[in-house]
Amino acid sequence: MSETEDGSRAALRTGFAAHSRDKTSGNSAAHSSMHSGTHSGGKSNAHKALVAFHRTELDVILRVYGRRVAEGEWRDYAIDHMTDRAIFSIFRRASEMPLYKVEKVPALARKQGAYRVVATGGTILKRGHDLAQVLKILDRPKLKLVSG
Repeated sequence: MSETEDGSRAALRTGFAAHSRDKTSGNSAAHSSMHSGTHSGGKSNAHKALVAFHRTELDVILRVYGRRVAEGEWRDYAIDHMTDRAIFSIFRRASEMPLYKVEKVPALARKQGAYRVVATGGTILKRGHDLAQVLKILDRPKLKLVSG
């Protein structure tokens, strides 16, 4: 830590300057806890970047979603961005639990793949590195009983 001209503290590492003390709080104890832990590219732990779907990823998801909406099976969706994952939830009706959740978890990208489809009960239906391949589990044609 080093003192700047106005008396606030700033951490300097590999050419990146961390955020200076929050002038509205005036609480140096809160400031020091904000900068504890590892330093990630000039961002403090309190302001971590959120994981989000890229435009191309949303295009692939919405293509599958649009087909199922046209068939009358799905009616609503929600998108959540968190610090460790992004979730595209699919609903039959807006008041229900999601039927499926398409999750992007970058921490698993090298292990099992960043993408996975999770069913209502929490069962992982499919996971992998390629979103289009993972979403094929949702594109399967439903079997219908035909009387003969």
